[in-house]
Formats: sequence, structure tokens, C-alpha cells
Amino acid sequence: MLGQMMSQPLLISSLITHAERYHSSGEIYSVNTGGGVEQTSWGQVGQNSRKLASALTKLGLEPQARCGTIAWNNRRHLEIYFGVSGGGFVCHTINPRLFPEQLVYILNHAEDKVLFIDKTFVPLVAAIRDKLEHLDHIVLMEAELGDAADTLPGIIAYEDLLADGDADYAWPDMDEYTASSLCYTSGTTGNPKGVLYSHRSTVLHSFGVNFTDSVGISASDVVLPVVPMFHVNAWGAPYACAMSGARMVMPGPGLDGPSLVNLIDTYKITIALGVPTIWLGLLGEAKKIGSKLESLQRTVVGGSACPPSMITAFREEYGVDTVHAWGMTEMSPLGSVNKPLAKHRDLPQEEQHRLRENQGRPVFGVELEILDDDGNPLPHDGEAQGDLVTRGHWILDAYFKKTTDETLTNGWFDTGDVATMDPDGYVTIKDRSKDIIKSGGEWISSVELENIAIAHPKLADAAVIGARHEKWDERPVLVAVKREGEDPTEDEILSVFDGKIAKWQVPDRVVFTDVLPRNATGKVLKRNLREEFGEVLIG
Repeated sequence: MLGQMMSQPLLISSLITHAERYHSSGEIYSVNTGGGVEQTSWGQVGQNSRKLASALTKLGLEPQARCGTIAWNNRRHLEIYFGVSGGGFVCHTINPRLFPEQLVYILNHAEDKVLFIDKTFVPLVAAIRDKLEHLDHIVLMEAELGDAADTLPGIIAYEDLLADGDADYAWPDMDEYTASSLCYTSGTTGNPKGVLYSHRSTVLHSFGVNFTDSVGISASDVVLPVVPMFHVNAWGAPYACAMSGARMVMPGPGLDGPSLVNLIDTYKITIALGVPTIWLGLLGEAKKIGSKLESLQRTVVGGSACPPSMITAFREEYGVDTVHAWGMTEMSPLGSVNKPLAKHRDLPQEEQHRLRENQGRPVFGVELEILDDDGNPLPHDGEAQGDLVTRGHWILDAYFKKTTDETLTNGWFDTGDVATMDPDGYVTIKDRSKDIIKSGGEWISSVELENIAIAHPKLADAAVIGARHEKWDERPVLVAVKREGEDPTEDEILSVFDGKIAKWQVPDRVVFTDVLPRNATGKVLKRNLREEFGEVLIG
């Protein structure tokens, strides 16, 4: 016997319909690329999204045509998120920090027909335009074209395109498994790989983000997605905010400490999402100008491991709860979130704080497991280390233009991380499998060493690599960036490890560099560091 309940497809258009209908006056503040702040609302974003979908249909785009974006976090980008996917097309967000050769590869591999760009990126697109094999239309995300008309002949102004759309456009019905959006991995090795999300996976992911035991966005929140909209769909924040009706502040191109502190204090931000390097700049500026960040209730930190010293600074200096989350492009990206259980209330404060330092436990919709080298599950005892694998409602089945057999093993996706898991499901990621240091038959976590090192007051940044060693195969070496105006010695830096880890895990050397190499999503390129410093212990 079947249940006698209504059945409606889970579509991205239903998210913006809900926001437009029940949170129409909810404010959205958008920092424009050229300066100034524009105020709009969910009602206006919903209306413009429908007009955009209509206009794209009138351009003659086929269903599922890919529409690329190279843009900052702003209200037009938000409208594109809903208008493109809701109209039955695929919203393909592109990271402008990739090398031009990678941009060309991605645009051609995705077969983008339309490209939306902020004016910042007009020179970038002009330089590669002749190499884009499938592109028919370029849209400048401004009201007027200005000089862009000379640089990119045939370019269309966003507001002119919108004017061709119908205000009474009705969202089309479609299968919820229809593709909705496309993101590419950062491609640290080989060409970037595409991850094609569905309407169903995106809506379910939005529920996952809004669980109380997850990010927990509500209609009473003012959300600042500092994580770029070209980085895994801003971790799903735009969709989750539409679902909850939360107000939003779109930061535009200014992601520096002064700009973010100003936005938080001006618009009374309650939740902000971003990577650790962003929050280092924010904390430095807040301390410099004496801001108390009074409205801010919690920061969500992901993208790379969050240093415990940062969690402590937010908590003790500003009363802000730092939520440590983990995920991947292949996971939409939400995988696990660090929220306490009821039994943790009785723990001593120090133990409660220490618990918040790991990557948390999987939200409903995600399964995580750790496996040994033969693919067998390892005990969840918080000690056994293995390869972290995942499956679930918003985990990829296959890379774009690839097959499941090429992507999964026994139905699981290998994250490439080495981790432990405790009986409650809390995951501690020890390292990327390619970065973990194998010394004398023992494993040393570079992440753990980095988290300790970055707390040193005379360091601005730090990374740990495994350097070749004649006796132990590999030994840890700390690559450090000095804080401006400081000149610490190697011994000073190494002293920060005293009493925090076993002596055999302490790095053998500290080497100083001016800046750490990072990829397009801000992760340290340890391959580059190993090439430069991997032989410092030899001879």
C-alpha cells in the first residue's frame, strides 16, 4: 500500500518561490563591484530571477544549457543562482583565481553557452574569448556596459537582458533529478573535474545546512557568506537562506579585514561563513580598531582545518561561537559539523572546548566511514586511522562526463583524507592522504602541527611538510611566515610545541618564507613546498 500524501518535486525554484512569497520584504544588502551598497529584498530577487529565466529562454537556450558565472558575491549573482537553475538550465560557477589555461579548459569542457561576468573580469575574459568554443553570449553584470562594449564586442548588459524577460513568467516543472548547477574542483593535480548537482540534492543539502545541529540558519538571522559564490555554491548558503528567509549581506569583492568588520558592525551580522585565512584578517582588524563584533553570534569555518587558537580568540575575546565544519566540492559540500551532544554539557569546560576542535559528526543525509588499506572498516574508537569515505543524498555519483565506475569504490567516494572517528561519529581529519608524514613507520599529522604553530604570536602563517630523511624516511619541517615586524628564531618557534605533542613529532627544522603558495580556493600547495624544501634535511 502506498502512502496517500502529495508528491511535489524538490526544485530550486521552490526555494526562491518560498522566499519571495513569505519573506518578500527580507533585506538583502549587496556591495557593488564598483563601490557602494545596494539594498534589495527576497521579493525583488525572486521577481528578477523569474525575468532572467524568461530572458534566457528567449535567447533560444536548450534545456540544461550551461550558463557560467565569473563574479563576486552580489545580488545579481544571487538572482543568477535561482534564475538559471529554476529556468531549467545549469548554473556553472567558475573560480576566477584559476590559471587562464584552466579557465579555458573548464568553459570548453562544460560547453558554456552564456557567461555572466563582473566588470572586474572583463580583461580576463577578453584575453581568452577566442579560445572558448561553445560560448554564444557574454553578459556584464551591470546596468550599463561602459568600456566593456569596446573590449568585448557583442556583450550584453545584465539589466538590458532582464528587461527582455516576462514579469509573470511561471517556473517550469521538471524532474527533481534534473541537473541544476556545476562546480569544478580546484585541480591541484591534472585538469579540474566537474561536479554536477541536481535540484533534489541541492534542496536536501539546504535542509542539511539548516538543521539546528548544523549551521542552523533561521529567519531571524543576518547572514554574511564570505566564502565566495564560486566556491562550492558559497557552501549552499544562498539556497539555505532562501529556504529559511534569512536576511543576507553580500560582501562583493572586498574580503579584507576592515571591509568585513565594517559590514558586521553596520548590518548587525549574526552568522558569517568563511575559510580560516579570512577570519585571521577579521580578528586582526577587530582588535586594531576596538570592535566588539557585538551582533556576531557564530562563525562557520571550513575549507581547511581551523586553528584552535582562532576558536579560542573568537570565544574568549568576542563571545562568538566558532562552528567547525568539513566537506568537499564532491559533497555539495556539507559533510560534518561540530556541535556538542547533551552529555557533553557535564564535561569540564576545557574538555568541551577541546571537543570543538575536530571536524564534528555527519549530519543526516551523509554517511562517513574509515577504511584500512584493504577497504575494511576500522573501529570507531578515536584512535584507528584510515581512509575517510562517504556516501549520501548530496554526494556525487560520478564526475561530469565520467561514469560511476570511474569515481566510486563499492559505492563509496574516497575523500582523500586520513581520519579517525569516535563512537559518537566525531571525525578528526589527520591529513590529506598525500600530505600525512610517514616517519619510521609512524604517522604524523601535519594538520595537528600547523594548528599548534599558527598560535605562535610571531607567526602570520605556517605549513608543515614531510621532508626526506635518510634514517626515518620522512620527518616534519615547518615552513613559516613571520608576522610583520617580528624576527623570531628557529628555537623560539619550536618552543611552541613544548608539552603539546610527543617529542618525536616535533618538526626537525623551521624554514622561513615570505608567503605560502595557495591554490585557487586558498589551500596551501604543499606539493610546491615539498619541491622547494623537501631536501633540507639531507646532507
